[in-house]
Amino acid sequence: MKQTSLNIIKTALLASVVVACGNNNNTAQENKPEAPKTTDKKYLSEPLVTHMYTADPSAHVFNGRIYIYPSHDTANGAAMNDDGGHFNMVDYHVFSMDSVGGKVTDHGLALHIKDVPWAGRQMWAPDAAERDGKYYLYFPAKDKQDIFRIGVAVSDKPEGPFVPEKEPIKGSYSMDPTVFKDEDGSYYLYMGGIWGGQLQNWNNNQYGAGDSLRKPDQLAKMPVMAKLNIDMKSLAEPVKEIQLLDANGKPFCEKDNDKRFFEAAWVHKYNGKYYLSYSTGDTHNICYAIGDNPYGPFTYQGIILKPVEGWTNHHSIAQHNGKWYLFYHDSQLSGETNLRNIKVTELHYNSDGSIKTIDPFVK
Repeated sequence: MKQTSLNIIKTALLASVVVACGNNNNTAQENKPEAPKTTDKKYLSEPLVTHMYTADPSAHVFNGRIYIYPSHDTANGAAMNDDGGHFNMVDYHVFSMDSVGGKVTDHGLALHIKDVPWAGRQMWAPDAAERDGKYYLYFPAKDKQDIFRIGVAVSDKPEGPFVPEKEPIKGSYSMDPTVFKDEDGSYYLYMGGIWGGQLQNWNNNQYGAGDSLRKPDQLAKMPVMAKLNIDMKSLAEPVKEIQLLDANGKPFCEKDNDKRFFEAAWVHKYNGKYYLSYSTGDTHNICYAIGDNPYGPFTYQGIILKPVEGWTNHHSIAQHNGKWYLFYHDSQLSGETNLRNIKVTELHYNSDGSIKTIDPFVK
């Protein structure tokens, strides 16, 4: 894909923002990117969207067109902390393009937190799925008790607008929902994220407020999943943990933080195998593991994407016109870890099914 460098012609400038006091669930003055941060780094890819801050891109091909469902970053003035209070997202926009490298269309507001009856704050990374001509937007938000749940909203069009259900999906919890459609027509919901995502507070599907993170020598927390019912709005079975194993068949410990799961699970299928990819969080890798069915276990294989600029990374993988693409984000436009921009680059497989590691910078 042909790239152009925004850095050559622009200098850094961040817009200031003002947000409402209180629970910050409805009002945030938009802060728009005005120029990328000046840097000597050469990026592999340029931002897909430059008129607003976007992150956590979930990409799907519907009706032959690529649709991207990102979160929408806005600054709220909060100091950075492990619970992610500085990520105060309140709405979603859907973007689309005919092909990678083509014009990106912003379809406008798709869903706002003020229209979600059960949600309190922090509408983070979403995903989407299609079934029988209906489109389903899955999103996390903290409920009125400040516990992350997964909601679902429905539309007749892939770009929305979406109408949310009055309650979150029963039995769902934590954040970063992603939906995988298998070849037999079954749909599976994956979710989970430690630290601010609260996954460490859940044991045997029961919430324990104040539960601590795992110690270095304890087994790492696993992502969770369940099959969806045909209505796409409810779970067909209890939520269960996924097993993520090393080459010797052993689960990772928390100290294995360059390989263990942190957040941002994504599942796709290639040559009959199931690929679970995810972020390692505090070590900033996008890694992947391979299994023989959507429930796992998944065996660790390596790194898909090396650390980007900014603390977080969150990705998706999609196929279009015979090529595979990795969608991800960094903080090129702002230089601020909570004001991000989505990107895309081509993804390549080796003959044995392994994925070639991508460096987000050009040497």
